This record gives sequence, C-alpha cells and structure tokens, in this order.
Amino acid sequence: MFEHKINNNILLRLISHNDAEELFTTVEKNREFLREWLPWVDETKTVEDITTFIKTSLKQYANNEGPVCVIAQDNEIMGIISFHGINTKNKSGGIGYWLSEDHNGKGIMTQCCKVMVEYGFNELGLNRITIPAAKINKKSRAIPERLGFTEEGTLREAEWLNDHFHDMVLYSMLKREWDTTDN
Repeated sequence: MFEHKINNNILLRLISHNDAEELFTTVEKNREFLREWLPWVDETKTVEDITTFIKTSLKQYANNEGPVCVIAQDNEIMGIISFHGINTKNKSGGIGYWLSEDHNGKGIMTQCCKVMVEYGFNELGLNRITIPAAKINKKSRAIPERLGFTEEGTLREAEWLNDHFHDMVLYSMLKREWDTTDN
C-alpha cells in the first residue's frame, strides 16, 4: 500500500473507498476554486461520482499504473495527486494534482510532487515524467519549475474548460536529470 509522510501533519496515501464522502465534501467546498482549472469538477455532482473515480483509481493501482493518492493534513483530505497515462513500453507517465484553496501557496504540492516523481522513477521504473499545466495557471506551473522540470512547449488549445479552449504548457523530467538534481 502506498503511503508517505510529508511532515508531521501531512500524509500522502493511496485513495480508498472510505474516502468518498469526505473527498466529495472537499470538492463541494472548493467547487468554484477548482472549476477554474479542472474540467472534471462540473461533472462531479454526487458521492457516487467520487465512488466511481475511486474504483477506477484502485484498479489503476492494481494494474501497476501508478497510485492516486489523497493528500491529508491531520487526517483531513485537502487534495489529490496521481499518476495518469502510464506507458510501460516507453516508460513514461504524467502527474496531475489539485489542492483545496485554503492550502494553496504553502509548498505542500511541491513536496507531494517530489515524492511522486521519486516513486515514478524508483518504483514504477519510469524514464520520463510529465506535468501539464494551463498556460495562465502560474501557481500550477510554478511546481514543476521549482522541481527543475524542463518546459517542453505549449500545447495550443489542448484543453476545453469553461466553454473555451486553454493552452497547456508541458513540463518533463528524465530520470537521469532527476538523479543529478538537488531534489
């Protein structure tokens, strides 16, 4: 089972069926904040929607396609970080994340991403990890930049969100680069 302590109060752990109601409550409390950048928010309307997400997430983990983790502070869920799009042949995958509004700007997600990058390279055997972020989402883009990821370029109009397209910036890190950083 995946679990990693970030500090005395913050824990990354594999999502579980028991998280459905609390996770839905967290999304509900942060709905307007999250919907600015995340296309799935408007489609998440019930606890059952979260339950379906959890089932899919646990199946992904069982298939060795990376964990979907809750980020909890003092046992209260404040966000999610996960792997997606694992390609075993090419040893690559992406990381996605979100954090409740009141926990933004404290360096929590950067620490969580660092743990996931280590896991991706050392446990999943990946060679390349990507993090996409909306071009105008400076807070999200700051995370891969702080971790030394390379900005590969802009994916023009790559995501439909809130009735219009957004450009996405793609960041990547190779294992050999990560091994030589101070992370």
